[in-house]
Order: sequence, then structure tokens, then C-alpha cells
Amino acid sequence: MQRRIPSPPSPPARGGRPRSAAADEAILAATREVLVEAGWSGLRLGEVASRAGVAKTTLYRRWPGKSELVVDAVAVLFDELELPDSGSLASDVSAVVLQFAALLERPETRTSLMAVVAESTRDEALRRRIGSAIVDRQKRLVVEGRARAQGRGEIPPDADPVAATRNTDLVFDVIAGTVVHRALVSAQPVDADWAERLALLLVTGIGGTA
Repeated sequence: MQRRIPSPPSPPARGGRPRSAAADEAILAATREVLVEAGWSGLRLGEVASRAGVAKTTLYRRWPGKSELVVDAVAVLFDELELPDSGSLASDVSAVVLQFAALLERPETRTSLMAVVAESTRDEALRRRIGSAIVDRQKRLVVEGRARAQGRGEIPPDADPVAATRNTDLVFDVIAGTVVHRALVSAQPVDADWAERLALLLVTGIGGTA
């Protein structure tokens, strides 16, 4: 399956000359590089601009500050995730879990994600930006997986749109939270066997895995 190339998230246009996608990508890549090397406290926008080969004013026209820049640098990585159509809901879940775990193994993802999450505990605006730029965007995987499973007849159609939205939030929290805890907190492997067991637990419930 050919992977689509994600586009960097774009802040609201401010007028002036058209934006360059190549400049955006270079800035976001440089941001992740500096984060890995220097951490959140050591990240300087001047260094990012220099590595990206752009003027500092170019960076500031796109991102007003460090928080916005780092969140978007992380968000574009998570846009790489795709839900394969593997024939069953459990297999689809297992496959995306392995993709997510592989993404978290990359130093640029791990360092960037942990940096913004740690900083967001002191910054409500940053927490909201993480929610809109990363969490809400990736809930598309849950919506897509549920619709596909309903088309196969594996689960019933949604009778209540409000309940469906709440369930989307819950399923996302369960999968993302479990994988992040396993990979980054417990530092345990997320292999095929573990991913399959997590998918089975999610699809059938505790009673179904006994």
C-alpha cells in the first residue's frame, strides 16, 4: 500500500506572498532536529531558521512562537498514520497500533511528543493546540475503522450520533493512551503479539478474551 505524503499543518494565512510548502517542511524538520539535540528549553527559533535555510522573519510569519511551531512539527508526523483495510476490525486495530508504536520509536517523535506534553501541563493554550492539531485530527482513524467495520457487519450502525462521538473519543483514548504508556512509560515492546491482544481486548471486551 502506497503511503500518502502528509502536508504540514498550516496556521491561518496572514496575507502577503504565497507560502512555500518546501519552506514549511524544512522548518518543521529542523524543529524536530533541534528538539532531539537540545530539548525544549534549548530550542531557539533562530537556530531552527538557520537549519531550515530560511530567514527568521519567514518562520515568524508562519508560527508566532515556539509552542505553535513544535506542536505542528509533531502533528505532521502523526498524519503519516493510516488505517489499512486488512479484512477485520481486530486486524485493522492491530495494524495501526504497530504503526503508532513504530512512529514512537523514532527519536524525533518521542522527544517532540514528550516535550510538548510536559510543557502543556503548565500551558492551557498549548494543551488546546495539541488537542486540535494532533488528537482531534487522529480521531479520523477511529471514525474510519468504525465505518469500515459497520460496512462489514462486524458492529451495528450508529443509532445515536452523540453516543458515537463519545465512543470515538473513548476508543481513541484507550488505544493512544495504552500504546504511549507501554512504549514511553513502561518502555516495553509493542510487538505483533501484544498488538493483537490489545485489539482483541478492545473488540471483544474483557469477557471475550478469557
